[in-house]
Parts: sequence; structure tokens; C-alpha cells
Amino acid sequence: MTDERAVLTRLWWAGVNAVKGEQAVAASLGAAPIPAPTAIAAVGKAAAAMAQPAMERFPGTPTLVVTKYNHAPEMPGAEVIESAHPVPDAESLRAGARLLDFVSSQPSGVHLLLLVSGGASALVEVPTPGLTLDDLISENSRLLAAGLDIAAMNTRRRELSQVKGGGLLGAFRGARVTVLAISDVEGDSLGVIGSGIGLVPEGVGYAHDSRIVGSNANAREAVAKAAEAEGLAVLSSDETLYSDYKEAADTIASGLSGQTGLRIWGGEPTVVLPPDPGEGGRNQALALALAQKVAGRDGVTALVAGTDGSDGPTLAAGGIVDGQTWTTEGAKYLDRADAGTFLEQRDALFTTGPTGTNVMDLALVLQR
Repeated sequence: MTDERAVLTRLWWAGVNAVKGEQAVAASLGAAPIPAPTAIAAVGKAAAAMAQPAMERFPGTPTLVVTKYNHAPEMPGAEVIESAHPVPDAESLRAGARLLDFVSSQPSGVHLLLLVSGGASALVEVPTPGLTLDDLISENSRLLAAGLDIAAMNTRRRELSQVKGGGLLGAFRGARVTVLAISDVEGDSLGVIGSGIGLVPEGVGYAHDSRIVGSNANAREAVAKAAEAEGLAVLSSDETLYSDYKEAADTIASGLSGQTGLRIWGGEPTVVLPPDPGEGGRNQALALALAQKVAGRDGVTALVAGTDGSDGPTLAAGGIVDGQTWTTEGAKYLDRADAGTFLEQRDALFTTGPTGTNVMDLALVLQR
């Protein structure tokens, strides 16, 4: 690994570590303690990491964890269900039915602690009457291929669901709900995170408190602090990557100049998929598009990766590229949404495994 790649890897992890589920939940509960809950439910890609400090703080509390396949370690004392992402599967329906029963069957007087992170839109589902699993798979696949932003996709997902958009907590009959959420959406809205699975609907008869405990802004701040500690100038930090990945690449490239230092971007670019896409996700596509923009330039290295450690239906989190990564063959890989294959051939994939958080994506560009 080159020195620049090692530096960017350290900085990326500094951002991710600052918003990991364990740290985010523990810090929130420490800074603003809550009454002891009588039940804990955690859902999302970071569910296991978020549940761990809550279980340690409130030992013996009945706990349900729903997360993505291979995202949960052994968790004695918790009921764990793993299901599919980004497209739901049969386990997603089982998880949805179990979560709804867990919440709705709580007796009066209880306090529910609900821990929410991104990914819940696919991981948990109770479809509206008349919809089948095949319907959900078809519609989610269509949404993912259309190049929509997460807010638009989750608006549609709420229409298909009995537990999204406030449906889950609308079924709660206890005395108090506390919602702690790690945000993977622009604006950090509980109505959008997980398609609103942690949204408290209006008119409920119980006390409630909702907090965002981790966000892209927190991660970017941690990256900046780590960069400054290494003696690097932080030239910019913006959460603006919400356009098509090609436009995002233009935005990043247009911000480069002769100044040396680090530029930080956050957000979640989109990709319109062809009928038969290859291997890769939005971060790998953006990394490859950036490689084209900086082709032949010395001293420019970029890391683009999803903070959850995954990028679309792949095992990689993104890509790490420089002025030597691109070849003319790259264009056809971009056209067929096969950036992952090209980056693998160029030893430019960035792979981390599950990180225990999910605050959208980070794009770091280092100029020497």
C-alpha cells in the first residue's frame, strides 16, 4: 500500500470509528441518561453494534436485534434475526412480523428503547395487504435501478409497508419510547431513515424522545481532526454528493487545485443501472469516474467508500484510486455498471467488512 493510500485509509477509519454504533449509543446514554427500558429493539445494519452498549447498561432487558446477514456477532441474551439488503427476502418478512409483534405486544406502563440505523427499509417488512414478497422484490429492484435518491426511494417504500412511516411505533401501547438513530440520509430525518421505522406518529398517547446519535457530519468532523493531527491541511468538508455519480465526480474534480491537503465530501450519489449490471455499487462507480478525471496526474489519491463497509450487493466498501488507476478500458466498465470488476483488476478495491455504523458515504481526496 502506498503512503497516500495508507493515510487515506487511516483517515477514513477515523471518521467511521467516531460514529460506530457502540460509541454513538454509549455516548448518548452517558450524556443524557434515560429511564431503564423494559424492552430494547434494534434494527438496521448497525443494529448489533448499537444494541451492545444498551444491553450492557441495562442488563437482562429483553432485546430483539434485526440486521443484515453476517452483521451480528454472538449476542447472548438477545434474539437476533438476520435478513437481506438491499432487496428484502423471506427473512425480512419474518423479521418484520416478529418486530411488530415485539413492539405491539408490550403491556401498558413499559418503556421501549428503539435503536435505528440505515438498511431497515429492506431488512424489516410487513407489506400492506395484497402485496407479496415477489411484489416487494420487484419494486425494490426497480427503485434501486432507477437512480433515485434515498428520500424518494423511501417515500415509495413507506407506501408498501405497515411498519414504516410511523406504523411500527403507532402500534406501541406502552408508556414511553426512546429512539436513538444513526442517520444515513440527507437532513437526518427520522421520517426517512429506514423509511421511517423509528418515526413516532402524531397523536400517540405515550411520552417519547428521539435523538440522532451519529451522522455524516460527525464522521467528516472526525476525519478533519485526524487529518490535522497528521499535519495535513483540511481544504474543504462538504456534504454535497447527492447527484448522479458522474456529476459527483465532476463536482469533486472541479474542486481540485494546486493546493496540497485533504478534501472531504459526504453524501450518497446515485447510479442508474443498465438491464444487466455488472459488479459494483455507487462508491465503486464514483471511484472509477474519479480515476478518469485524475488520470495521469501525480500526487492525487482518492478514497470513496460506504461507511457501513458495503457498496451495493458487493463485499467491497468502495475504491481507492490515483492518477495511475485509469485505462481506456475503464469506460466500458462504467457503461455496464461493472466498476467493481475493473477496480479489482487494478488492485483498487477498498474492502473493510461490516463496520458497525452507517452514515452514508465518505469521499476523501489527498493532494501532495
